[in-house]
Parts: sequence; structure tokens; C-alpha cells
Amino acid sequence: MNQRWRFATPLFVAALAIPAALAGGGVTSSASSSGPQAPTHINCADSTRFLCTEVNQSDEVFGHYVGHDEPSVLFYSNKAGSGNEMEYSGILPTEPSPTNVPGKHVYTFEYTPAFWFGMAMCDTQSYPELVNSCVPDSNVNIVNPAKSPYHPGAAYMELQFYPPGYVQQWNGFSCSPTQWCVALTIDSLSQNSLTGQQLNSTCEATVGEEYVNFAYLTHSGIPQGPPNPVQFQALASGTPNPRKVEFLNQGDKFTIQLHDTSNGLQAVVKDLTAGTSGSMTASAANGFGQVKFAPAPSTECKNIPYNFHPMYSTSTPQTTVPWAAATYNIAMDTEVGHFDYCSKVDTATATCVGDEGVGPNREPADADDVGCWAPSASGYIKIGGCEGANLGYDGPSYLKDWPNGSTFRPTEFIFTSPLTGAHYNTNYSSIGFNTDLPAIEDDLGTCETETGVGCTIIPPTDDGTPAQFYPFYSTGQALGGCAWTVGGMYPGFSTDNYGAHQQYGHLLAVPYSGAKGAVTYEYNDYQNNLPNNPCPA
Repeated sequence: MNQRWRFATPLFVAALAIPAALAGGGVTSSASSSGPQAPTHINCADSTRFLCTEVNQSDEVFGHYVGHDEPSVLFYSNKAGSGNEMEYSGILPTEPSPTNVPGKHVYTFEYTPAFWFGMAMCDTQSYPELVNSCVPDSNVNIVNPAKSPYHPGAAYMELQFYPPGYVQQWNGFSCSPTQWCVALTIDSLSQNSLTGQQLNSTCEATVGEEYVNFAYLTHSGIPQGPPNPVQFQALASGTPNPRKVEFLNQGDKFTIQLHDTSNGLQAVVKDLTAGTSGSMTASAANGFGQVKFAPAPSTECKNIPYNFHPMYSTSTPQTTVPWAAATYNIAMDTEVGHFDYCSKVDTATATCVGDEGVGPNREPADADDVGCWAPSASGYIKIGGCEGANLGYDGPSYLKDWPNGSTFRPTEFIFTSPLTGAHYNTNYSSIGFNTDLPAIEDDLGTCETETGVGCTIIPPTDDGTPAQFYPFYSTGQALGGCAWTVGGMYPGFSTDNYGAHQQYGHLLAVPYSGAKGAVTYEYNDYQNNLPNNPCPA
């Protein structure tokens, strides 16, 4: 394991009280619907946090590994504006009928807790903490970490789509048992790349070292509660109110528009089938903010109201976030590896104390079965399960149980390549495939990210055999042209899979700035950049 630096200040993990779509087992809250709500946060350091951006060397950042398996499609263009304004179209899956028999039907939430669409953002209080300005929407921010640590402070935006039938599992909170909802999230990292200093432990106990601005898209464009991590409140900010939040129906067609404004990035999602829409602007006026970088001995924990603007003008292999494990700017990602069945849950610790898996994959629970809920805690689909990082690579994400046209499985999630330009009418010129599998396999001891030795595209299970399956992207005809889906080849739609799991290509050495300006390389990713865009919208 690369020991680029060690942090002198220990990490303190606060008790969690977090939004429905992000909540994990064992969540506690001092908030109540009848009284004042204590600020709480989304804790990216906890082993059950599964929707935060994957950082390089997370075990060093957090004190233990925090995994996010993220197979992605990247979109490249040298056209000005391609890094900060685009439109996607898509079709949401339709779920099988509800059943309380584990494994009889498979639901989207069992493959993925979220599909998301991403973009690099300016954040002058985020890593590397060495530059006090960031020019929005500009390629002057391109700095090669192999040549200089003085990159503008960076954050990463994810527009996250949460599937139905899943989030209601958590402690009575509910996004919706039958509908989709969407949130705008922005992840920042409070760390100095040269010194290894991090946010003081008092403030980390409130917001974490990797902290998140979080807001559901609403009909009014006004967040339910403060999105910033210092003032975030579990009920006010994190529990979606169906009278305010945009919900989308299963099978509906939708569009996404992402573009910068004078007050910050704006996301607009339109449900074309239902005729409804939701939006959110990442503005100070809406309560978005930075956490002031205040290392020890300070105990300050201050929100700085902030308009979050996109970082780059274009989207190329050089427009990256210098602290992230994955190497992208404009990307569509499928978060996988965060679910496995559990036959018996210890509700006090939210761990599985029975068996994981079902059928031939059933075996005694192990260390990755955390963030669990019992069937009695479920509201719609009464099965027991766990949402910790599935480091054993044996849950539904890694089985041949993805959508295949069967009524026992959902239909596919379909999306188009983005269109950029002032009128959203210009295709991106090329695409790439990326997965950060090596960063996860490194924690298993089967892959050495310093050298790439032992890394494999099909990851190993904790039984020592290759995973049964690894999801890949394919294309076909939908929405009046070419479109994408993820999983396997979907009958009646998929016509090209670009080599299936081999589409992710070869190991990529990614440069990172380290202590005292040293440069290290990590094989955190497999990446394959194509010379063209094979699926223009």
C-alpha cells in the first residue's frame, strides 16, 4: 500500500442522521418533526456510505477503506461549453411486481443505489488547498498533477437518480416505494495536498473530511432545507416532501439539462411523460456552501455561502478532479456493489448475523455485510439486505441477474449521449469507458495499485474465484436515435457491447500530488478512450 503521507490528526466519526436516499443502518437522529432539528451530515468516512465520490487512497484519507465501484461512460469534446452545459434524455426502468421472497424478483436498487451524471466543479476550500481562486468554466484550471500541485480547489457534482422500492428500507424514511427522485450532490475534500493537513477534528465530527452539499430537485427550485454540510438537517434537508420534490414514475421518459448560471450550476429534470419538472441551482442563495478549511489547532467549523460553478470549459482527459480515484469530468456512472441479501440482521449494530446471498450464492455473512436492515424494517418489498461496499463481489451487481427482458427483473435504464451547445444540439466527439476496480481490489490484497500487479477487470470474490459477472455498457436504438444502457445485452435493444467487460481497456497510471510536492502514480482505474462517439444522440 502506498504510504504517501500519514495524517497526525485522528478521524472522529459522528453519529449519523442522514437523508433517506443516503441513509444506512444504525442511523440515529436528534431531529424530530415536532421540534428543532439538529444539524447532521452525510458521512463519507463511514464504511456504509455509498454515494460519495471515490477518493484516491481512501484508507489513508479516512483511516479505513471506503469503496465505490463505479463503471462509467465518459464524454469528450474540445468545444467550448462542453464542460459545463449539456442535455441528456432517458427512460426510467419499470420494476417487477413486489415480492417478499429474496431473489424471486430482482429490483433496480439491488444492482445500484443510484445512476448519476457528473461534472467537475470549482471549490476554493477543497483539495489541494493551494490556490485561493478558481476561474469558472475555464480551461485555465487544467493543471497536470505530474507537473505541479497548484491545481485550483476542486469538487465533484453528481446528479443522482434514486430507484424506487429501496430507500424506504431505512428507519422509516422514504423517497418513494414506487417512484424515482433526484438529488444534486457536490463532494469536496478538506485536505492540503502538500502538507497532509486536514480539517480540524471538531469540524470533521460535524461534516466529515469528504463532505457533501445535498439537495433534492424541487418543483420550485428551492431546497427543502440547507444543503451545505455545516447546516444540513436530516429531516428538513434530507427527507423528500412529495409536495415539493420532483418524483418521476417508472417507465417515464425524461430529460436532464445542466448549465451554469450567474449564481451557480443549475440542474433541471423534466418528466416528459407526466409533464412535471424539478430543478436546483447550487447557489449561496439556496444554502449551498463551502466548509472553511481550518486545520488543527483551530476548532472552527464555518459555512461559507458559495455559488458552485463548473470548473472547466471543455471535457477532455485533462479536465479531471485531482483528488478523485476516477479520471473524468463529464460522465455517466452506475454505482454498483452496494447490496447483498441478509437472512438475519442484528438491528443494534446493523450487521448481518445470518447468511448473505440467496440460492447457490447463499453462505455465512462476512465483514462486508454492514449497513443492514431486517425485513420487518422494510415498507414495500420486505426483504432483508445490506448496503455496505460488497467487497466480496458476490451480490446482485456481480451476478448475471441484470435486466434481460424477463418479467422477474426490471426493464433497462436508458440514456443518450449528452448534447452540448447553447441549444443542446452538438454531439460530443468521443467517449471513454472507465472503472475504478483496482482501487477496490487493492483493499482486498489482490491488486497492487502502485504497480498494477494482480489487478483484474473481472474482480475476485472473497471465495477466491472470479466474480460471475461485471456490468458493462451497450447501445441500441431508442428515443429516436442511438442510446445507452448498462448491465448485460438487453434483448430487443442492445446491438453493440464494445467488448463487454473488456470495454474498460487497460490499467491507467494516474498522477497525484503528494507530500512536499512529490508525485506518485496509482493504477486506480481501467480506462479505454475511443477515437469517436459511436452513439451520437
